[in-house]
Amino acid sequence: MVRIMEEALQRMELLIQKEGIEKLKHSCVMIIGVGGVGSYTAEALARSGIGKLILVDGDTIAPSNLNRQLHATFHTLDASKTQAMKERIESYRKDCEVICKDLFYDETQNEALFCEPIDFVVDAIDTMTSKLGIIRYCLGNKLPFISSMGMANRMDPTKIEITELMKTSYDPVAKIMRNMVRKHHIRGKIPVVYSSEHPITQNRIIDEAGKTRKQKMPPASSPFVPSAAGLAIAAYVVKKLLEQTNNE
Repeated sequence: MVRIMEEALQRMELLIQKEGIEKLKHSCVMIIGVGGVGSYTAEALARSGIGKLILVDGDTIAPSNLNRQLHATFHTLDASKTQAMKERIESYRKDCEVICKDLFYDETQNEALFCEPIDFVVDAIDTMTSKLGIIRYCLGNKLPFISSMGMANRMDPTKIEITELMKTSYDPVAKIMRNMVRKHHIRGKIPVVYSSEHPITQNRIIDEAGKTRKQKMPPASSPFVPSAAGLAIAAYVVKKLLEQTNNE
């Protein structure tokens, strides 16, 4: 029996055709935040055929990440999240360029981060002021993007939706972002992924010595919702990049 030689992206090409594969191979996506949501986004984009990924995150992998972050294993504990994700991607993609930026994003880094052509930006961080900075930069520079809202304190992955920020509900993070956007008079459509599931209230103290509420009472998180959000983001990014091809 003769076995036909298969290629890694053969099944994806059946969906999006050769032209689609070529578009993705020549596309660059920046993912800011490579945690529960961002790690799954990076994985799905790499396996879809994206040619270049820029991963931005200054954090390292902790034991508490083992339940929901794709690159978190006993082997990668204390490793850079971006480097661990890069190594994982390189274990199945030889033709994907992965650039690691081991830093925590804020607006002062815009000039350095956006010094090369980028086709799409994914905001998957949980710091409100930094999320606002990414949104403001992308809107101001007409750079396609999507922002992840809150995925903690939830269990149901079927409640994940992609919509505009001002159409969200039941999401505490989205509520904060709506208020911040209004306060800073930011104009433009803001695409987001969010969960319409009512979150639980997590009041259990985990670290008495924590300096912030988040450190003292960290949010609960399942493996279901962040991963679903990450996959939804990746699908959205690919869809938008392919739409650019059709419009060219």
